[in-house]
Amino acid sequence: MTGHVLAIDQGTTSTRAMVFDQAMRVKGVAQMEFAQHYPHPGWVEHEPEDLWATVTSTCRRAMTAAGIEAGEIASIGITNQRETTVVWDRRTGRAVAPAIVWQDRRTAATCQKLREAGHESLVSSRTGLLLDPYFSASKIAWILDNTDGARAAAEAGRLAFGTVDSFLLWRLTDGAVHATDATNASRTALYNIHEGRWDEALLDLFRVPASMLPEVRDCSADFGMSDPDLFGGAIAIRGIAGDQQAATVGQACFEPGMVKSTYGTGCFAVLNTGNAPVTSQNRLLTTIAYQFDGKPTYALEGAIFVAGAAVQWLRDGLHILEEAAQSGDLAAIADADQEVYMVPAFVGLGAPYWDAECRGAIFGLTRGTGRAELARAALEAVCFQTNDLIDAMHADWRAAGHDGAGAGAPVLRVDGGMVASDWTMQRLADVLDAPVDRPRMRETTVQGAAYLAGYGAGVYPKPEAFAEGWALERRFSPTMDEALRTRKVDGWRDAVSRTLTAG
Repeated sequence: MTGHVLAIDQGTTSTRAMVFDQAMRVKGVAQMEFAQHYPHPGWVEHEPEDLWATVTSTCRRAMTAAGIEAGEIASIGITNQRETTVVWDRRTGRAVAPAIVWQDRRTAATCQKLREAGHESLVSSRTGLLLDPYFSASKIAWILDNTDGARAAAEAGRLAFGTVDSFLLWRLTDGAVHATDATNASRTALYNIHEGRWDEALLDLFRVPASMLPEVRDCSADFGMSDPDLFGGAIAIRGIAGDQQAATVGQACFEPGMVKSTYGTGCFAVLNTGNAPVTSQNRLLTTIAYQFDGKPTYALEGAIFVAGAAVQWLRDGLHILEEAAQSGDLAAIADADQEVYMVPAFVGLGAPYWDAECRGAIFGLTRGTGRAELARAALEAVCFQTNDLIDAMHADWRAAGHDGAGAGAPVLRVDGGMVASDWTMQRLADVLDAPVDRPRMRETTVQGAAYLAGYGAGVYPKPEAFAEGWALERRFSPTMDEALRTRKVDGWRDAVSRTLTAG
């Protein structure tokens, strides 16, 4: 055994597998996309067999690319799209219904009724989450109530529930292990993050039989052995974390106050709050960042619904870009005298506004406005939204009694596709008035999964030593004049105020 680690990154639109060596160098990569299904407005589904097929295929291809066999792999790590819900038959291992994806909104009315009945405080106080169809609990109930015979089968103990990691683990171990990790459990709206257990009151509220639930383990733990027929030999499975938490680990944000932000279609920012959960006054989520040795480390998380998606809209909707990478170059030549603001509320606004009904708008248009100004407005919107999110996090951090020495430390670690744009990262630093650190290893989500698995197998060092190996590719330091920054931020907030439907 040479100490290689096989990391699985099962995402919303594609599955990727990567092989890392003992020095955490990438030795093999494979990626496959799979179909998205939209059977009704607001519904988003995956075929669970597609998820499984892409996982096994990419793992085999990555192993081939790395030139290694199963006996040379110390462990497997899994990171996954969170909240997506799978219910399967324990006897066959096959799902009884399509997977309901985290983006799906079909249970909005159910959540609204529970909210009107006064149940959100119970959910929030025990899980750190909001009463929203985003999370798994209402999705489970929907499957049981809308699939023939499912509720009776579940109450008889014949069905199992899992987020995608748990479903993959069941399949990888040929049904021997039904488990998940604390980060994925914390996104179900059924897990008491303070007591570290499934919550009976929440199971009753959402009408979910306890027999369906997986065992909750640390992020680095013994998750069993893979079926030897899958990859030519049994491989230990030693790491699991949801994608944003895996990115937090990959960014080595192990100290309270450290913040990472991942930029893709949307944006997810996570602030490590240490061994104590912080209750948000700004409708941010309180969640588990990672868990080692039975001890959870908590975080505040905020979501921006539209980040890279705004650039995609300029490319695919307005056709003013040939490729997304053009946006930074165009923004750099935009007319500085034109103050154009884009509020990309295509599906409402997330934290800290949480207005699902508002819609996008562009302000400050003149006859001189062209595609360069629109590209700049789209990229600046990402920066302004991040600033709103970080401000809310710092306010919650201070309200919890911290002096700001941690969260106020002027560094944001970034990852995701958008961070390749130097212009965007410089503007982000200017808007935040804080340095932005771009790491050498940008695939931090899958790297986090690899680290958890390697740490669990004894291949990689303790978190403190892993953090020392985090490598900076470039730091972007703020250079914008304070008066200009203030005017721009004020202009953004005025634009947002004009789009909000509440208040």
